[in-house]
Amino acid sequence: MTNHAVLLLGPDAPYALATAMQKFGVQTIKIASQAAEVHLPPDQASRVAKALHANGGFDVAQVPLEGREKKLLMCDMDSTIIGEESLDELAEVFGFGKKVAQITTRAMAGKIAFDQALRERVTLFSGLQIDHAASVLRQRMTINPGAEILVKTMRARGAQTALVTGGFDVFAISVAKQLGFHDVFANRLRSADGVLTGEVAEPILGPAAKEERLHALCKEFNLQADQVIAVGDGANDKAMIERAGLGIGYRPKPVLAEASNVVLKHADLTALLAIQGIYEDEWITA
Repeated sequence: MTNHAVLLLGPDAPYALATAMQKFGVQTIKIASQAAEVHLPPDQASRVAKALHANGGFDVAQVPLEGREKKLLMCDMDSTIIGEESLDELAEVFGFGKKVAQITTRAMAGKIAFDQALRERVTLFSGLQIDHAASVLRQRMTINPGAEILVKTMRARGAQTALVTGGFDVFAISVAKQLGFHDVFANRLRSADGVLTGEVAEPILGPAAKEERLHALCKEFNLQADQVIAVGDGANDKAMIERAGLGIGYRPKPVLAEASNVVLKHADLTALLAIQGIYEDEWITA
């Protein structure tokens, strides 16, 4: 059986892991300034990972060395690739942010169906100029640390990259273009003469559609699901995360944390490269 890598991820992780492993006499390997690992048999790796988790203050990942680097990257957008929930931000600008944020919170926690929550929120935007709304949101969006390096590095290594979001194409297309995603799959806001109607175009891209998109891309590029790495933060990412060979919860809601192979609470998105064994000197930074 193949050995596993156990990674410690976060600020000062290489030093912390080396210190923790001293009593075991295990060689640590520095992957990046915020990532280091040890290679161990599966049973021992699980014990070490559990002990590192118990210490706290860092993220911990355990992955088989075999098939470690993936060929397809699938990313949620809101609160994953960007720091904001796009509809929440837009609603805040136009004065009904609290109501939209409450619906978003319930949806991301899995307490209300995604489709229902999306329709409820979008109704509030009826009458807005679509170009103005898109311009306002682009000014408020922030790219999460490590996102651009993650996408560009995986592209440079021959992987396919897809931004798959329950958000909207008028916002997602610009994010995908900025970061270099091959493809973007998003919902569409209905409009008439440049004015939002308060409706979502069918079909709605929700949790099931994200998983379906994973299957479609695997078929298109002749890949298996275990060759996919997927990252998200909320309940609508759960099916995609569970289907991917390596599912990452980035600052996840509890329902997604339980479904994820790795939970990132401390490290930035470059951790996805370290988890795949890609060294920092191989990252594309420009």
